[in-house]
Amino acid sequence: MKYSRLLLITISFLITVGASEAEKAIEKRIAPVGSICVEGQDCGSAIAPAVQVSSTSSLPKIQLSEGSNHTVQMLNSGPGGTMVFDPPVIKVSVGDTILFKSTDLSHNSASIAGMIPDGASSWAGMLSQDISVTLDKEGVYVYQCDPHVMMAMVGVIQVGEATNLDAIKTAAASKKSTFIMSADRLDNYLSQL
Repeated sequence: MKYSRLLLITISFLITVGASEAEKAIEKRIAPVGSICVEGQDCGSAIAPAVQVSSTSSLPKIQLSEGSNHTVQMLNSGPGGTMVFDPPVIKVSVGDTILFKSTDLSHNSASIAGMIPDGASSWAGMLSQDISVTLDKEGVYVYQCDPHVMMAMVGVIQVGEATNLDAIKTAAASKKSTFIMSADRLDNYLSQL
């Protein structure tokens, strides 16, 4: 029944607008938005405007967030791309609380085993549910969205000093091999600490 109604609406649209107009509308929605030129590649002047991406440039260092309560949104699309936490990297004080806000559906926040400080409590939120986590151990925490981790939906929290950063970077090298897109996302996040 639902599909029959959708089919009637689609046919009505095609008759009203014309098939060529409908095709143009679809093409416009799926057309690429620019191009990417990675530093070191010959991108040519014919591709414009290109977004210049440097694989070796360092990102600005993250500053300590003010206050003791912080919010991280779980998003399908945000400033850092698709399937992201926003902000993706945050620096807080020992004892601060992070609220992971389920802004878009079908996301969660879960700490990654072996990528949190020794002795720190792990967490795993439910899908499409907010979760608050109080971080009492100093160090770097890496977390993920369980259903979207293969799309590099990860985030990083530095609590106090980054006492375990070397261990996290080592673990990140194997973790990023499981990503099917945005393979350098975790490295970029860690470079901001």
